[in-house]
Amino acid sequence: MQVRITVRGRQYTVRSDESEEDIAAVAAELDRRMEDVAGRARSMDEYTVAMLTALNLASDLHRLRRQVADRLEDMDRDAASVAALLESCLPVQEGSR
Repeated sequence: MQVRITVRGRQYTVRSDESEEDIAAVAAELDRRMEDVAGRARSMDEYTVAMLTALNLASDLHRLRRQVADRLEDMDRDAASVAALLESCLPVQEGSR
């Protein structure tokens, strides 16, 4: 599907398998973030605004991936603890000693 979006006053046609609503929401978030970056220093050209925004987004993604990895490690430890606890509660079967 093709969707028209506007970022920093410029229109783009985007081709994606995502829904039009999702693409519009992503474009609006990108536009907001670029406006925030541009507002910090009015003398930046559009390329610099785009690059700094991309770096901010990459930083956010990196932090979120690290948080997910940490939570998955915690869940693995918790699951291993629960499995050990459950095994300790099971009766010993004849012939397994």
